[in-house]
Amino acid sequence: MKRAIVGLLMAGALAACNDNILFVDDPGVIGGEVPAAPRAVAVTYYGGSVQVTWELAPDWNGEAFRVYSRRVSDTNWFFIAEVTSCAGDVCLYEDLNVVEDVTYEYLVSAVNDAGVETDAIAVVSVYVPIFSPPAVPDLPFVVALDNANYLTWGAASRGASDFSHYKVYLDDGGESLLLGETDSEGFLDLLAANGVTYGYFVTAVDADGHESGGSAIMEGTPRPDFTGEWVYDFADVPTSSGFRFSEDESVLPIVDGTDPGRHFRLETDANGWWLVPGPDAEIYPTGFQTTALKCGVGADAGCTDLTSAPLSGYATQDVQVSTQESYVFRVVGDDQLIHYGVIRIDLLGFDQNDDALMIFDWAYQLQPGNPNLVPGVGG
Repeated sequence: MKRAIVGLLMAGALAACNDNILFVDDPGVIGGEVPAAPRAVAVTYYGGSVQVTWELAPDWNGEAFRVYSRRVSDTNWFFIAEVTSCAGDVCLYEDLNVVEDVTYEYLVSAVNDAGVETDAIAVVSVYVPIFSPPAVPDLPFVVALDNANYLTWGAASRGASDFSHYKVYLDDGGESLLLGETDSEGFLDLLAANGVTYGYFVTAVDADGHESGGSAIMEGTPRPDFTGEWVYDFADVPTSSGFRFSEDESVLPIVDGTDPGRHFRLETDANGWWLVPGPDAEIYPTGFQTTALKCGVGADAGCTDLTSAPLSGYATQDVQVSTQESYVFRVVGDDQLIHYGVIRIDLLGFDQNDDALMIFDWAYQLQPGNPNLVPGVGG
């Protein structure tokens, strides 16, 4: 049944009531008939507040409702709010005036314009647990992509027995904007624009809605490039799981995982991550340890890349892959001739929907039959 936010007429100072609250239940009293009592009163706790809900009776005639509360250790009830409107079939009152490690009781009555109040006999209770959120998440690592940023962080917060999920925030000059929630240590921000620097931080939330403090802020600046491509696992997002080396910079290389023109697609299973060659592609069966796709002018002294593709030894079998390694392909290009291409895997992870993805850089030799991987699109 749909839940609805309600209007509050009064939620200020609390008025103590006698333990034996007296409600009029005689239809013959002055003021008219007793209003229909609320039904199915229920109470839940989450994130520092108690939510009291109830259903409207079939003969409800627009009367207001009064909400009462007390701790189980109290003798008296306290009138805490009057709810004057409900949307849909369920009314809601949110009690923010609660403290941890205390059990509270609630009851709800209906009252008409003449002050005639229905008997409130349904008492519901809820325990407010100790506020103990998970540990603050590790500093996120931001991978700048083309019109996107990918965030990943450590799993230290999962040490809490009641860990539930993470919240990812955008830091905008000291103001925080919630971008989304995820139960994995990864988040893909597709709203980020090239040339703009974005700061992010992450919090952890437990099963009761208690939220940790924020991690340190990490920044990322998306930029247009043929580095930072990403494909999804074929089982998770099949339409974005395939890749085709492109000779034209205006052609999107990400294709459907079933596209017959794909040069490979990404698949995952219990054993790891796999590159699956397409119909017109072969892959060298082992990766090459590299520190960058290309070590150009000004590269670090220890930079290691793959400058030339092997001339033989290619196969059509799936190849299991790891990060920080380069993998070489021999493919049929748009000209129907043999070309060599290389990808270097930067990251294997999951986005906010727990969909597996691979982030990688790539280069493609435009000259058919030339194994030299330095000239080419990408990298």
